[in-house]
Amino acid sequence: MVCLVSRTGRHLQRYDNLGRRQVVGCIPYRFKCSSDGTISDELEVLVISSQKGQKMMFPKGGWELDESIEEAALRESIEEAGVLGNVECELGKWYFISKSHGTFYEGYMFPLLVKEELDFWPEQNVRRRTWMNVKEARDVCQHWWMKEALDILVERLASLQQ
Repeated sequence: MVCLVSRTGRHLQRYDNLGRRQVVGCIPYRFKCSSDGTISDELEVLVISSQKGQKMMFPKGGWELDESIEEAALRESIEEAGVLGNVECELGKWYFISKSHGTFYEGYMFPLLVKEELDFWPEQNVRRRTWMNVKEARDVCQHWWMKEALDILVERLASLQQ
């Protein structure tokens, strides 16, 4: 069973030793199915709209004290994108400044191999989710550090197929 309410508040929020808020995100991905039902090697990633609906990105949010980093990545994918799957090895860590808040962040990104898309999820009324090919996702994603994480994921998956 999936909780249909997003976590709120910052009382459990993690910060690094320099006071930067720690956030965790994931890149939900799958391999496109062909018309005959077989799985192709064409990669698709799931992007979501911001809460105000103007910008596109991958799911991400605060890493909280009562969860592992992988649990935080999975929770954000459920809350914001309505997908379940396997959290895989970390893609990297980035430092960035929030344009809207002017504060410093430490962000971690993980791949999430999607196993299930939920019909109902906590933020379905404030976010759109859209499957895209890598080029489309790279073009619409607003965050440079998420684009870098996407490039790392593509390279990693390509090396596994060789």
